[in-house]
Amino acid sequence: MDENVLVATRRSLHAVAEHLLAGPQYRERGTIRLRASPGGLAQVQGPVRVDGTDLVVGEHRVPLAGTIAEVAAAAGLAAGVPEGLYGDHADWADGEELTVDPGAAGVLADWFDRGDAGLRAFAGASTEPVIWPEHFDLAVTVDEVNYGVSPGDTGHQEPYAYVGPWTLREGPFWNAAFGALRGAAELPDAAAVAAFFTAGRAAAG
Repeated sequence: MDENVLVATRRSLHAVAEHLLAGPQYRERGTIRLRASPGGLAQVQGPVRVDGTDLVVGEHRVPLAGTIAEVAAAAGLAAGVPEGLYGDHADWADGEELTVDPGAAGVLADWFDRGDAGLRAFAGASTEPVIWPEHFDLAVTVDEVNYGVSPGDTGHQEPYAYVGPWTLREGPFWNAAFGALRGAAELPDAAAVAAFFTAGRAAAG
């Protein structure tokens, strides 16, 4: 997968998650939490989801093409980020056009699905991993350590899994400023993702 295509798609989906899923849900339901869903991601308390290259509202599908405002109008949504909750937002300019490549969207959806399964295997079947719209990562917290998967960000463009203790640790496991990360290519299935988190829990003590 071409990195530029993957990054463009990830940036677009991050903006969609904030403006068209989390923002409307927060204004209506009071929560910004999102979840992994077949083909992409979805609101936890609403009918809006991303499936591949489409925004789906109930039975209505709208291609993720054009601007956020145009997609929102076609879907009957009031676009906008959740206001007053956090400072980090998607790197997105007003009027910028969405670029969602089908192949890249599939790669990112698969990574969220793999991460969701890995997090549940690691933390327990009753765990509900959350996609947080500010950083666009899927995560859980156990004993003051964050475990999650990211589709990539400005610091690491490729998808990766991470372990982020609230209090930084030292040792060979910890290879990032915030804790530890492993690229998605090193974690081919949910069992490998769960094993990385288990190793992180052991290293965190």
